[in-house]
Amino acid sequence: MENLRLRTRVLLLALTNFLISEVYSSATFTIVNKCEYTVWPGILSNAGIAPLPTTGFALQKGESKTMAAPSSWGGRFWGRTHCSEDSAGNFSCVTGDCGSGKLECSGGGASPPATLAEFKIDGDGGKDFYDVSLVDGYNIPMLVVPQGGSGDNCTTTGCVVDMNGACPSELRVTSVGGERVACKSACEAFGKEQFCCSGAYGTPDSCKPSSYSQMFKNACPRAYSYAYDDKSSTFTCTGADYLITFCPSPSASQKSSSGEEDPGSGSEESNTSPLDNSSMVYEGAMELSAAPSTGMDVVKRQAVASAVAITAAMWRLCLCVRCGPALSSHGPCDVQVAYEYGPCDEEMSHLEKHRKRMKRHKIARKLIRITR
Repeated sequence: MENLRLRTRVLLLALTNFLISEVYSSATFTIVNKCEYTVWPGILSNAGIAPLPTTGFALQKGESKTMAAPSSWGGRFWGRTHCSEDSAGNFSCVTGDCGSGKLECSGGGASPPATLAEFKIDGDGGKDFYDVSLVDGYNIPMLVVPQGGSGDNCTTTGCVVDMNGACPSELRVTSVGGERVACKSACEAFGKEQFCCSGAYGTPDSCKPSSYSQMFKNACPRAYSYAYDDKSSTFTCTGADYLITFCPSPSASQKSSSGEEDPGSGSEESNTSPLDNSSMVYEGAMELSAAPSTGMDVVKRQAVASAVAITAAMWRLCLCVRCGPALSSHGPCDVQVAYEYGPCDEEMSHLEKHRKRMKRHKIARKLIRITR
């Protein structure tokens, strides 16, 4: 009889521990730094949600940190870069700073521009909702890989392209030493309702992607590029843990729960990327990672960065074709034009007729004349 009571107590204790673990440890996040430099991750819980055990820490090159999130947790992760502490002990970062003055963010969010990984655990239907967002701009390559979960839309997302090198001058953020360290969103750079999806443009029907957000979308097809970019940028899993990687390496070999090889994989058998509808952007992006470089790697990286930069310049150029004299102004050509017009097929078709008789050093001047 005594043995029966003892066994019953043991079973009840085991059941209680199981239930508690299910409630208080709904998902595990592993954050990995594969950059060639130190990254200081920041973490912010959504309003009304208790913070995780840490809200900020340092990750040296190659280091990782794992933490458990409770059921129904929601919040965001990001990487802070170029951080330092002054003589008075005040901690600050050039990008992603959370304003706390300390290593821990303690309820402070990322100062834009910053690449964000956003999560809502155990949301509607018991699903986890997650995305990587460039709505607040970009500062560092980031990849999110679900592990052990299930669902039709349970797959890898992120932005692995080096957008800092390709960032248009009007969106560019540089360090004191002149290094390109981040790329602003058009909303932050210009503060116009068309770009911020606010005011008269505060609905999905009225706020459409600008040429600037389209530039981000072309480079990182699965990341949020503007406020209403939900359809192609929100992903769901059930029962997954998550691997968040800064500067994903081409030699990584993780797989998402759907069995797709992680875009970090160096497998020669995989010809397409789960991060893009075509392999072109992704394959180039992987060459832009922080893995040790050979001479050929450097050439490839420069070529890809140049291609992305040219794409960005073409978007800018097509806007200015319609804007005329504003090409020489300090700001964007015309925010309304940027809102209304997307790809420049029509303009480029028109310009092709004049291409042979244009001298390269007079292209900008003649483009202005065409619009008059």
